[in-house]
Amino acid sequence: MDRIDRKLLAALQADSQSSLAQLADRVGLSSSACHRRMRALEESGAITGYGARVDASKIGLNLHALIDITLESQSREAMERFERATLDSTEILECYLISGVADYRLRIAAHDMADYDRLHRDCLARLPGVSTMHTSFVIRPIKAWNGYALG
Repeated sequence: MDRIDRKLLAALQADSQSSLAQLADRVGLSSSACHRRMRALEESGAITGYGARVDASKIGLNLHALIDITLESQSREAMERFERATLDSTEILECYLISGVADYRLRIAAHDMADYDRLHRDCLARLPGVSTMHTSFVIRPIKAWNGYALG
């Protein structure tokens, strides 16, 4: 990956709706060369998809939580069962295997505390092999993820 690929990725992260001509102009390439590089970045897996950033509060998701999960067992089978269950849940936004006191950290969003209670009962409490669960509620975001630094 060279400097131009990094510029192209940075431009796409900033505005993935830019036309091919606009992207090419930003990175100093012809449209056809820019298109070839984009395809190569997609085929290599550097670009995994395109999407819109949605303001959670505009769709009524006003309660955000980080949940640290410790499993009863760290066997391969227990971890695979847990991971499959998180992948199958549309309400779990992110799941990370982490080091430290807990085994996993989940991120969820809910409309309000009643919705979180429903999500806790119907989703989180049903995850397989959970020994402990500690939830921290986000008071307010300070800096949201906005793409990787490619400079």
